[in-house]
Amino acid sequence: MPVTKSQVEDALQALHLPDGRSIIAHDLIRALTIDGTAVRFVIEAPSPEVAAQMGPLRDAAEKIVRGMDGVDQVSVALTAHGPAAKPSAPPSLKIGGHPKPQAAPSKPTGVQRILAIGSGKGGVGKSTVSSNLAVALARAGRKVGLLDADIYGPSQPRMMGINKRPASPDGKTIIPLQAHGVTMMSIGFMLEEGKAVVWRGPMLMGALQQMLGQVEWGELDVLIVDLPPGTGDVQLTLCTKSELTGAIVVSTPQDVALIDARKAIDMFATLKTPVLGLIENMSSFVCPDCGTQSHIFGHGGVADEAKALGLPLLGTLPIDLETRLAGDAGQPIAAGDSPMAQAYAQIAKGLIDGGMA
Repeated sequence: MPVTKSQVEDALQALHLPDGRSIIAHDLIRALTIDGTAVRFVIEAPSPEVAAQMGPLRDAAEKIVRGMDGVDQVSVALTAHGPAAKPSAPPSLKIGGHPKPQAAPSKPTGVQRILAIGSGKGGVGKSTVSSNLAVALARAGRKVGLLDADIYGPSQPRMMGINKRPASPDGKTIIPLQAHGVTMMSIGFMLEEGKAVVWRGPMLMGALQQMLGQVEWGELDVLIVDLPPGTGDVQLTLCTKSELTGAIVVSTPQDVALIDARKAIDMFATLKTPVLGLIENMSSFVCPDCGTQSHIFGHGGVADEAKALGLPLLGTLPIDLETRLAGDAGQPIAAGDSPMAQAYAQIAKGLIDGGMA
């Protein structure tokens, strides 16, 4: 019988660090995947200096797993947080290029569901919703991944407070980063800050295919994909090449935003991707001085649209200064205990209760 993930983790419990706690208790194992009789995982050290001393630990972990019934091949990579003081030349890892042919839509090994967060236009807070919803789901106990698929304008590295180049043990496999309990990948990790991506459509499609297929996502309950605005190449590639669970459309209540949101909904329908619901962002503004509530972008437009289309309204989120400040600081508002964090927690609960996450 093939070995299971829990069996591998149980076996690794026997491997202890100098403080007497196991490698599992220290939460050093990342991207554990099993493909038939082949087992792959990463040992992530807290620093490059510690990693330099963990070669024997890596060898011991490989020996333990290789000795298990049902295991023929073992691959163990050793990585660390932060750059090493004197890094050697890393394997060449290039992102972008013509996509490879696929026989059928697929999803990364170990990922149960893929949720696309989309909008018909920019500026409606889609990326803010994506990052905070990912954090809220993680706080609710789900294993969550976040893929920043906005190739031209990746913002998740800033919003999630992490911007390091992912490791690649072989120049092909990509080890994702971790922030706020969420496993992350973004094209922004691969570029210098402020450097523009100047690519044609095939390069975008190839990059998305790489970030889905070459990243060691590990076991995830849900992978959230933060889509770029519009109805272009990235959306087309994701919907046709991936086994999407469904899409969530974010919009502000104003008529102009709703016009474009309808186009996004129509696009998902054309590509046979179910729309799981709508989220109304920037629904109102409460003056911090007088407490007066104002509907700057109108009121109830997304709720009315959801009702007309027979779709759930998953939540309404007001304009909130603390949300913006938290995002700029790399500390998503959903990671705290404010009323906005509770609002995101409520949306996350609805997705979990509905079997969508």
